[in-house]
Amino acid sequence: MTSLRQLGFVSGCGLVAFVTGCATSSTAEIRQVRRPPVVAVESSKTAHEIQQATFTMEVLVPSKPEPQETSPAPTGYSIDLASALQLAAGQNPSVAFARERINEAYAQHARAEALWLPSIRAGANWNKHEGRIQDVAGNVFNTSRGSYFGGLGANAVGAGSPMIPGIIASFHLTDAIHQPTITGHAAASRQYSATVAEQDVLLQTAIAYLELLRANQELAIARNIEQLAHKLTDLTKAYADTGQGLAADHDRARAELAVRRNESVRAEEGVQVAGARLAQLLHIDPSVELLPTETTVAPLSLTDAGGSLPELVATGLSHRAEICEQRQLVAEACARLKREKHAPLLPSVLLGVSYGGFGGGLGDNFRRPGDRLDADAIAFWEVRNLGLGEKAARDEANSRVNQARWREIATLDRIAREVVEAHAQVTARQRQLAVAEEGVQAATSSFERNSERIRNAQGLPLETLQSLQALAQARREYLRTINDYNVAQFQLQHALGWSNGGQPFQADPIKN
Repeated sequence: MTSLRQLGFVSGCGLVAFVTGCATSSTAEIRQVRRPPVVAVESSKTAHEIQQATFTMEVLVPSKPEPQETSPAPTGYSIDLASALQLAAGQNPSVAFARERINEAYAQHARAEALWLPSIRAGANWNKHEGRIQDVAGNVFNTSRGSYFGGLGANAVGAGSPMIPGIIASFHLTDAIHQPTITGHAAASRQYSATVAEQDVLLQTAIAYLELLRANQELAIARNIEQLAHKLTDLTKAYADTGQGLAADHDRARAELAVRRNESVRAEEGVQVAGARLAQLLHIDPSVELLPTETTVAPLSLTDAGGSLPELVATGLSHRAEICEQRQLVAEACARLKREKHAPLLPSVLLGVSYGGFGGGLGDNFRRPGDRLDADAIAFWEVRNLGLGEKAARDEANSRVNQARWREIATLDRIAREVVEAHAQVTARQRQLAVAEEGVQAATSSFERNSERIRNAQGLPLETLQSLQALAQARREYLRTINDYNVAQFQLQHALGWSNGGQPFQADPIKN
């Protein structure tokens, strides 16, 4: 029997090694330098002194910015992408269910291969008759008799063979010939189905982990923007208190701070939801806080999307386990059709042997039991329902063959579409990365310039409000773009059948 590993049944380990080796380093960083806060501001100070005391911040802009912030060290269960994939492959219920279906299929295959072997029965019976009875010559007469039997078989009464033979083999010769082939293809399809289930779960796990990482980075950005908005609120209040600013400006800053606080709360909710969804895939307690070990979100490079699209489609069609699964189902349907065609030509067989002690006599006078041996060999042919049943059975089996073939064609079309779709997403989102980076650089530069104007007493604090909003939007957009790009990379790998280690699946793993 071919092992699951030989069939390309993948654990998370190979995939983990592939994924972790392809991650690129961080391309940018945005950092905030925090100064000690001012406890109180005297109203006699000038606006420039207030600015210097309450809003000193430095924004460092590297060549390639990235939306990331260092959050306060939380407590929880640390997990990385490799660990998540290993846990999903090892203990996800859907994967375990698919693997258990393989055991069921091979048990059915073993039972089909044992159709030729007889069954053994042992038992005993007692029979008592009083009154009229008819002999084989047709005479009816009164009698009183009794008998008993014990050994291999049961229900031995009179001259006939025991109704329950001790050693019995009863089967249709067509089933004995064709059922092992049918169940063999079914078992092979279950193996490929389990591979498909594992691949799907690994993809879901990778996306769920990326979503958890994105949610944590979203929370870091939200908290950082909230801090900047809080400083801006304090600054506008100081300007309003000294008469160098409007109270309306302070109110607008407070409204902005309220929005940013809500965004932080929503970001905290997103982290909890993303963690619970990942925990479900990993089959762990969803109340446990999952903390990604990565502190940055960086674009991954899992596949060279620069190859020709027809080549990528051909790779997907040759590496996906779904294709082999559907081919095995087609082969199973063809074997069932062949079985129906041979059914009326081959006989059903009944072989029975019984041996035991048999005794009896007239009335209550039982004679001493002696040995009794009965053997029967029967073969009979059957044409169901005057041939109409045979035709219906063949038509049904032929329809199932056509259904399996159409499912295979539909699977081919779906895989080709998934490859083209994922390739389009990877290439388009790769172009979006540069645009999003440029947006973060521009927003950061704008915020820095406005902050510098305030420090030099050349502008009002409210002038930074729009640049703060633009910075928050640009950083979130860049984070979303990176996350979408990474998700598309995993989807393309899944479409190409990467969990088979780069080798095409073989479509005939079981030999009968």
